[in-house]
Amino acid sequence: MARQLDEQIVGRFPVGKRLRVLDVGMGQGTQALRLARAGHQVTGLEQDATMIAVARESLAGEPEGIRERMRIIEGDGRDTGVHFLPGSFDVVLCHGVLMYVEEPDPLLAGLARMLAPGGLLSLLVRNGDALAIRPGLSGDWSGALAAFDTTAYRNRLGLDVRADRLKDLTSTLAGIGAPLHAWYGVRVFTDTAADGAEVPADVETLLAVEEKAGRTDPYRGVAALLHLCGVRG
Repeated sequence: MARQLDEQIVGRFPVGKRLRVLDVGMGQGTQALRLARAGHQVTGLEQDATMIAVARESLAGEPEGIRERMRIIEGDGRDTGVHFLPGSFDVVLCHGVLMYVEEPDPLLAGLARMLAPGGLLSLLVRNGDALAIRPGLSGDWSGALAAFDTTAYRNRLGLDVRADRLKDLTSTLAGIGAPLHAWYGVRVFTDTAADGAEVPADVETLLAVEEKAGRTDPYRGVAALLHLCGVRG
């Protein structure tokens, strides 16, 4: 996903431009820190106190220049208008958040308002068109059968959450003024890997296969996750 995001940033903004980035629901700050290290000015918004503590600990270990380029704000992604002015960011990330939001449209509209003209909105969502893949490959036939007709599922944390369908998000993004520019699949072949599995020795080849599949039909359409990139008009 990081490679996909970098591809979109490089293709949209001048080389060397320091971008204003907002990471909504930044978690432990993996992408936020990576982009701060790349020279961008990054704001991370997160409401989970544990994740904030982890992100701040990681940031504290970075050189001063990187620490100065990143700030962390405690808050809900649905309240971006409380914290920021419209058009304040060149790039807005919202990765792994929508599955926890029952009604995502207001959140997405708020994120689009944060973008400057030509800005990039990056979403990572659970693929509602492929919910039967994981239980099917695991031999859970009743679970696979039920998954065809729903966007609800139980994640690996044991939480009941929701998925999004590509056609629905395409329509939503067009309606909020940030139409879909590109989309990728994420975790096409590796979604059934066990949590905590060792990184294989040929991980670079694995990543190359996943990256290729994530941009190639029909493989990307059955990925566990979808990475969607919209552009503010």
